Amino acid sequence: MTRSAKVAVIGGGPAGLMAAEMLADRGVSVDVYDAMPSPGRKFLLAGIGGLNLTHSEPSAAFLSRYRERESALAPMLAHFGAAELRAWAHALGIETFVGSSGRVFPTEMKAAPLLRAWLHRLRAAGVRLHVRHRWLGWQDSGRPPTEGLRFATPEGEQLITADAVILALGGASWAKLGSDGAWLPWLTGRGVAVAPLLPANCGFDVGQLAGNATPGWSEHFRGRFVGQPVKSVAARFTDAHGKTSMRAGECMISASGIEGGLIYALSAPLRDAIAATGAATLHLDLAPGRSLERLSEDLSRPRGARSMASHLQSKAGIEGVKAGLLRECTTKETFADPARLAAAIKALPVRLAAPRPLDEAISTAGGVRFEDLDERLMVRALPGLFCCGEMLDWEAPTGGYLLTACFATGRAAGVGAAAWLDGPK
Repeated sequence: MTRSAKVAVIGGGPAGLMAAEMLADRGVSVDVYDAMPSPGRKFLLAGIGGLNLTHSEPSAAFLSRYRERESALAPMLAHFGAAELRAWAHALGIETFVGSSGRVFPTEMKAAPLLRAWLHRLRAAGVRLHVRHRWLGWQDSGRPPTEGLRFATPEGEQLITADAVILALGGASWAKLGSDGAWLPWLTGRGVAVAPLLPANCGFDVGQLAGNATPGWSEHFRGRFVGQPVKSVAARFTDAHGKTSMRAGECMISASGIEGGLIYALSAPLRDAIAATGAATLHLDLAPGRSLERLSEDLSRPRGARSMASHLQSKAGIEGVKAGLLRECTTKETFADPARLAAAIKALPVRLAAPRPLDEAISTAGGVRFEDLDERLMVRALPGLFCCGEMLDWEAPTGGYLLTACFATGRAAGVGAAAWLDGPK
């Protein structure tokens, strides 16, 4: 019976803690194991600049953010989507509000108050939290997946057996916070299909630019503009199939390329194009408030004794880092032709050579394939083993979509494990 069953939840992030809550609510004995000194380390980091819990946009648009995995996640998000997440936070004493962008934040903006209240409620419900317990796989891969779970602990290695196991181990970004992807060979070794782990919501290295003799930023540009934001721009990318993605916002110059919210929003198609062809060209509109015709007309006016830099600033509003980008990504001949210069300002080609390393990414694409899981998120070939959170094969942009799906899949795994324990084996 469920009430006498014991479940091991491995991973103390939002997905694992939500799974534990669902189990405890159903009278199941729950132990949560986390490798870090305290639960929710990456969750807390996400809240440093303001915890973006979810998004307020209509459900159809919300679901579309999950791209190819929209249909797989839809049933779980129907049970625990944006509205349910806000109500759940309210029950913890955390009020939320909708920002101007449609993103939803706690009134206090921080993650710590929510996490403290949540952990207090979990402990009161009987959930036992074991920190500094790093999962090392199974003692014997030939036995059921609920037996012989190896953990490295401060007291030495321990073996744990449970009636069901829920894995909520995250992807492979931010390894220092516990998400290191070490679980991948242990699952593939037991026949679980795992899509390759890839960086998502990541920055990119630039390749060969038209204005430079060698790949990457010039020394002059790097020395002046690394770390500077590029504000009020729009980005456009068209893939090999003719599908165009567009976003407006801002980005930032890094030592090797470009990053920031605008780039993260387009990172999935950019990453996929680079994987397929070796490079991707992003087009930046440096003056989204002006038409091409107006820019061409203004730049055609005589500049007299003024420098080109002064002419660009007065006639096109292009200065600083934007002017630097224009020189990096175009040729000298472009500056001699007002029509070509205007066209470059409206669609500056920035050639990207590679995504930044996985451990630098905000999140991870790839993971345990849904096709190997049943509707309860249990591995079909390994009864009693459930997976949830970012270790599943889905990705989403920033904006609250990542956290919402982690909560939703954690809930689904917890409810699913409880139902499996109560049903025929």
